Amino acid sequence: MLVITAKIARSNYDRAVTAEHELKLSQAAIANMQTRQRDAAALDEKYTKELVDANAENAALQRKLDNGGRVHVSGKCPVPAKTGPASVDDVGTVELSDVAGRNVLGIRAGIKQDQTALRGLQDYIRQQCLK
Repeated sequence: MLVITAKIARSNYDRAVTAEHELKLSQAAIANMQTRQRDAAALDEKYTKELVDANAENAALQRKLDNGGRVHVSGKCPVPAKTGPASVDDVGTVELSDVAGRNVLGIRAGIKQDQTALRGLQDYIRQQCLK
């Protein structure tokens, strides 16, 4: 009877140790998951704010164009090599039509959104998937 009681006690002890170990593993997994969720939420908030800011900037430029304002577009036009005498190139301003201005702003908005989404995904992969 004493041998059976000792075996039962040992078996109960082993189960308790196993249960305690599994509980610690579960708690560590939950803590890790909560940390990852907080980090992912912070990334989402950061890049959502960037998108909102880019969209607001684009909307402000669009309103400026709609109200007859001008929007400066930086760019360079290559000048072909000249074989004749040296001269000064005519560096003037270029005016875009209303439609072209809206198209440029639409393209700009798409580029900003794509770049922000790409940076957000790259950060997510670095911080969440490659850890």
